[in-house]
Amino acid sequence: MNPEQLTHYAAQATSLVSKRAPTVLWWIVTLVIWLRAIKRANKLITKAFQKSNIDITVSKFMSNLISVWLKVLLFISVAGMFGVQTTSFIAILWAAWLAVGLSLQGSLANFAWWVLILLFKPYKIGDLIDIQWIKGHVTEIGILNTTLTTLDNNTAIIPNGPIINDNIVNLTTKDSIRVDVGVGIGYNEDIDQAKKALQTVIDENQHIIDHPGNWVFVNELADSSVNLIVRGYAKPEHYRPAYFALTEHTKKALDAAEIEIPYPQMVMHNS
Repeated sequence: MNPEQLTHYAAQATSLVSKRAPTVLWWIVTLVIWLRAIKRANKLITKAFQKSNIDITVSKFMSNLISVWLKVLLFISVAGMFGVQTTSFIAILWAAWLAVGLSLQGSLANFAWWVLILLFKPYKIGDLIDIQWIKGHVTEIGILNTTLTTLDNNTAIIPNGPIINDNIVNLTTKDSIRVDVGVGIGYNEDIDQAKKALQTVIDENQHIIDHPGNWVFVNELADSSVNLIVRGYAKPEHYRPAYFALTEHTKKALDAAEIEIPYPQMVMHNS
């Protein structure tokens, strides 16, 4: 390339820069101003969510989502100001969003239920709930799943969709939870004596609180036993120790009172 060509190309480049410089400068200034405006708007939206007593996880997610969409719209608008054809670009973004949405229908549904769970709060972390025949404490409310620690110390991971579409029993919304222990005594035993011994078990259990529903009653006249229910109320967080203690002390109390707990047996008769 000879010196004349270099001079020609340099002149063209200088001319292009001089023509485009105001546009580029205006593009940069507009971008900076609107980015700061979006940042300010995001703070105002976050404060508005907080004043509305919306869960902090939901407020952060919604404010971040709004911020992302505003920034996308800003870049598309500025690109249009710079002479870029945005119609095709918007169509591509819409098609990509639609494709992702169709491929993730189940996950998006669980995500939507997650937002509703955080908004309406049928349960929160730490609550003891009974859902889909699983009873446990909520340890995590994830975007797609809710994690429970069951009463036998296992981890149950349940999708948010089935949870919100099923019956939810929240055992923590009340100050107490009922603890029932069933036991059978022989038909020849004194029911009043058994009830007195088992009432002592309730009264001496350190996890059972003072409640008018603490009592012992006959629940069923079964084939080979009179079935009693030992019922006490405890704090939700004390359910397991209360249940285990009632079960153990029920057996010991009946043994101490020399009251028989029948067990299945077969009687053979000579013909």
